[in-house]
Amino acid sequence: MASMATTPTLTVGFDLDMTLIDSRPGIHACYTALSERTGRPIDADLVVTRLGPPLADELVNWFPADEVDAVGDLYREIYPTVAIAPTLALPGAREAIAAVRAAGGKAVVVTAKYEPNAELHLAHLGIEPDALVGDLWAEEKAAALREHGADVYVGDHVGDVRGARAAEALSVAVATGPCDARKLTDAGADVVLGDLTEFPAWLAAYRPARA
Repeated sequence: MASMATTPTLTVGFDLDMTLIDSRPGIHACYTALSERTGRPIDADLVVTRLGPPLADELVNWFPADEVDAVGDLYREIYPTVAIAPTLALPGAREAIAAVRAAGGKAVVVTAKYEPNAELHLAHLGIEPDALVGDLWAEEKAAALREHGADVYVGDHVGDVRGARAAEALSVAVATGPCDARKLTDAGADVVLGDLTEFPAWLAAYRPARA
């Protein structure tokens, strides 16, 4: 008897900061604490308007380049005590993960955030992906997305669009971070949603088309 063709398992990757979680309150608190510990002025209000790139890319605005590695270690040490509790799940985050699971798929979080701290956020908020990969930014995310066979990558930053395209995954962007819909479209996003509350309906329409 001839075997029936099957559709490969759907895998959806998600960014973390400003895609699944609103980390602005926690990061603001962490930079405030870092400023107090180091005695260096840091405009935490400005910092949280440009989340997405790696920590070192932000720290170099406030510290000499030769201090960035040590200050980054201090930031990661402070982070769990001040940044986890204030951080919230963005609207639709849990429902987006659930929609992937309901479709028989896998959800993978691929983020630039330090992986142990990303894991703390997910555990605190009860968001349970099938896998988590941290410390990757923009095109660096492609390796992890390919390893997990991601068909789709969802993010809020033009760097996430670049990562999706480098992995040859469909780029779904949400306008919940520092990049507005126009910037995300101009960067090459295949789909732009207002936020993750729109994701389950989009996924429901995408699945038959994919099949």
